[in-house]
Amino acid sequence: MSTTETKTQTLTPQQIPTTQPQLMRHFITDTGKILPRKYTHLSAKEQRSITSKIKQSRNMLTMQ
Repeated sequence: MSTTETKTQTLTPQQIPTTQPQLMRHFITDTGKILPRKYTHLSAKEQRSITSKIKQSRNMLTMQ
């Protein structure tokens, strides 16, 4: 008997679009500060990527 299971993969920080701020809410505080790696549990490369994505979206004024 075979079963088909679909695994839902979460987006990596490189795949998160800068035009969708609701996806980036997991990486910032309520006041808008970027959370450190200690709390996000990302690698250094992923943390740098998400930091630049957040800063890009701030510059585009899509995220406050």
